[in-house]
Amino acid sequence: MSDIPTLIDIQSAAERIEKHIHRTPVLTNSAIDTMVDANLYFKCENFQKVGAFKARGALNAVLGLTEEEVSKGVATHSSGNHAAALALAARSRGVPAYIVMPDNAPRVKKEAVSAYGAEITYCTPTLKDREDSLAKVVERTGAVFIPPFNDYRIITGQATAALELFEQVPDLDIVMAPVGGGGLLSGTALSALYISPSTSVIGAEPEGADDAWHSFRAGKIIPSEKPDTIADGLLTSLGDLTFEIIKRYVDDIVTIDDEVIISTTRLIMERMKIVVEPSAAVPLATLLGKRLNVSGKRVGIILSGGNIDLDNFPF
Repeated sequence: MSDIPTLIDIQSAAERIEKHIHRTPVLTNSAIDTMVDANLYFKCENFQKVGAFKARGALNAVLGLTEEEVSKGVATHSSGNHAAALALAARSRGVPAYIVMPDNAPRVKKEAVSAYGAEITYCTPTLKDREDSLAKVVERTGAVFIPPFNDYRIITGQATAALELFEQVPDLDIVMAPVGGGGLLSGTALSALYISPSTSVIGAEPEGADDAWHSFRAGKIIPSEKPDTIADGLLTSLGDLTFEIIKRYVDDIVTIDDEVIISTTRLIMERMKIVVEPSAAVPLATLLGKRLNVSGKRVGIILSGGNIDLDNFPF
């Protein structure tokens, strides 16, 4: 943990990426507040570049590389938002991006990655084939591998979302973020630690992909086995770097079933008039599903993204 990102690291990341991202708004909704008897503040990363918070981490990682390091481009494997984020970041540096994607990735995400100018290599939807395909791409191109979440540069970039939130809404009692690989949640925990240590940090996860919940309670990483959830952005298991931060600085992780996640996705769209993907709806779903009592509290919720697959709309 000696290399854990510091407040200066997070502030430096915010300055590095400032010109390349949106400072996303914080929205409120009195009807939803009434439902949970609390004051909720939604940090709208669904309005971010590439439609998700992932732009922050990818840009921080790529913009922080030296000219020599980045000269042959960047590469990763991803089925969704990190792929598009890295393609955008590469375009910002004027270098190639090489993305390995499973062939069953949502059409909208394939099209987004292609639109940002990345070279896509398709593989079968297994972690082994993704990693093997990426190794071949890196060997062929010499590109730098940028992991999707288990990397301090990525974690530091993701932390800037909560950094902004604490500037926009001070004195939060609780801050919530969804958790998949843990980049957003671990970054959120670090920003809270440095800027608002009295704020509790809560992760939210689908019951169908609850490895973080199990890992948090066991004190060791317990990977997902055949995760199954509508929240497709949260299928990935934690990494060792993200887990160590979560284990130390997150107060709790709560879970909720897909039925409530789907109804909450619809509720946000109907009441707040914004588009969110199911993964982004998970924190609010845990509140509506009574998995966490926030009565009388001021609660910040990071809406992680808005890249919903209209070909497989959940309602």
